[in-house]
Amino acid sequence: MRFSKKSRYGLTALIDLSVYSRSGHVALSSIAQRNGISVQYLEQVFGALRRAGIVKSVKGPQGGYLLNWPARCITVAAVVEALEGSYHLADEKSSGETGNAAAAAIQTQVVDAVNQKMDELLQNITLEDLEREYTDYQANNEMMYYI
Repeated sequence: MRFSKKSRYGLTALIDLSVYSRSGHVALSSIAQRNGISVQYLEQVFGALRRAGIVKSVKGPQGGYLLNWPARCITVAAVVEALEGSYHLADEKSSGETGNAAAAAIQTQVVDAVNQKMDELLQNITLEDLEREYTDYQANNEMMYYI
């Protein structure tokens, strides 16, 4: 299972937005420049995030984006679902093997268990948690210097 580039870039951009939007909206070009992501790609990502209600846009020449909710209310699960759709493993039952004991065992012991653990994890990590980790990392690296 892979964590897609779209989800990684989306979360990276949202961390940046959360950090830099305290004084107002943030332009995509600023986010793109700070994080080395193309503006065109971010436009697609933020379009999906806006449709999901995670961010809101400010129109006009000095426009940009803001979080639609406090960072503590935005989960990684919500972001990944907005960008990718469901992050769950596909059901074994839907593969046409109904009545098969092996398929039922795989569904229960593997697929359902993995989906439950992913839900527990991704629904309990918030943008605020990611922002805190980001700022802690930044602070620790700025304090280190070499002679």
